[in-house]
Amino acid sequence: MKLYPSALLLLLTTTAAFTIPTNHHASSSALSVAVDPTTKSLIPPSQIDATSVASLFEERVQKTYGRYPITFVEGRGCWLTDENGKEYLDWTGGAIGVRIGQKGRREFHCRFFDLLLFERLCVAIHHSETNCVSGIATCALGHSNPELTAAVSAQMTKVHHVSNLYYTPQQALLAAWLCENSCGDKAFFCNSGAESNEAAIKLARRHANNRGITDPVIITAEQSFHGRTLATVTATGQPKYHKGFTYGGEMVRGFRYTPYNDVEALRNLVDEINVTPEEDAKNGRKRGLAAIMMEPLQGEGGIRPGTLEYFAECRKLADEHGALLICDEVQVGMGRSGKLWGHEQLGIEPDVFTSAKALGGGVPIGAMVARGEAANVFGPGDHASTYGGNPLACAAGLAVAEYMSEHDILANVNERGNQLSAGLEDIATRYPSVLGEVRGWGLLKGVVIKDDAGCTAAELVGDAMKEGLLLVAAGPSVVRFVPPLIVNEKEIAEALARFEKAIETRSKSS
Repeated sequence: MKLYPSALLLLLTTTAAFTIPTNHHASSSALSVAVDPTTKSLIPPSQIDATSVASLFEERVQKTYGRYPITFVEGRGCWLTDENGKEYLDWTGGAIGVRIGQKGRREFHCRFFDLLLFERLCVAIHHSETNCVSGIATCALGHSNPELTAAVSAQMTKVHHVSNLYYTPQQALLAAWLCENSCGDKAFFCNSGAESNEAAIKLARRHANNRGITDPVIITAEQSFHGRTLATVTATGQPKYHKGFTYGGEMVRGFRYTPYNDVEALRNLVDEINVTPEEDAKNGRKRGLAAIMMEPLQGEGGIRPGTLEYFAECRKLADEHGALLICDEVQVGMGRSGKLWGHEQLGIEPDVFTSAKALGGGVPIGAMVARGEAANVFGPGDHASTYGGNPLACAAGLAVAEYMSEHDILANVNERGNQLSAGLEDIATRYPSVLGEVRGWGLLKGVVIKDDAGCTAAELVGDAMKEGLLLVAAGPSVVRFVPPLIVNEKEIAEALARFEKAIETRSKSS
């Protein structure tokens, strides 16, 4: 697939219609230096005591994350630097780094807990089977990428947000790039992967409703992950994420789960769904398949790629029953698999696919892309997003697209992915009691931690962190490797050496 390069962006930089005229109206709308005495009761952030950010977190931030005992203040490329000046290879793709803020040149940061508490945190993570990090596989171009930084900075000096009631060139060009480099025809923009999947779910229901189905059912896979909103967490085929969010023991109705890569189970479930219960039929209701929604490669489910046979059957069944095939590309898409989209590895074209994470290189943006009939299901008012596709987010997306197109990122992903797989397999041969199968695509790889290894994936992630390597678990028994897509040969070798050192140290201590 050709990634169309500079031609699109030339429209932004050379077309007269898109030139921002110089004027002086902005200064007239700026606030006067004088402050209304009635507003002096507001406490500005600069006057809040931030000497103990850990205390501020404890008192003011809701505890939706288990945070690692480390704080980063700077990032360059594949590297992050903590408050003590220690450098780490960031192979979470932007999962852990948090810059709390600064006043002048002074960094405010948490001095979190000691190492013993960190080790206890890793154990707690394993026992609760929750993921303590978010935003994985996001910083595709690494940290502080000059081109991305310049694009976002330049856009802020022009216009950063305009209502979707109007046209903006950045959104039009990013939609064009996505469609020119995929099977898609039209895009809808939002702010995150969960929102992209929400849009796909709504589109599937509307499409089914248009076909006379009153009770539309969407099939997703067991061990899948599609987001944290109520509908997308329902679509997520992992009961542990549903606990505490049900109504009368039920999540959002209209979702059914099937084992991933099990063709026969999928066929049987589709047959069941397409039979309306007799009592419901008497009341004028009709149950039917609305969509099959799958990740081309399960990330949170343990780095498990889909099979050609399975996805061919997904496509066939969707076609036979007038349903949509939706591919969740939030983590595996935008080049991480070695192709621009993960479904390209499987030889099928979905009706809908979703994207986020790497799409903006760390700037929040999501997209739901549809083709054919599916691209025209939504009409005005059917779906919307206040910030979706605004000029700032789309400028970031265009910068990522341009960089990927001009620097042959896909070639690097494949070369470095092969190097990573070979290195992990080599380490596994030296530590056969600890490491098992190496699997995945491109620069989304996982290595299985054996049941009798004496440690969990989360604990091994903690060991690697001590060696200056940031990794993340994919479930209780898989360590995930998701470096920036610009990682080089030397950095792959360095990461492998640090990972092996972590295993060696644990092996000697056990």
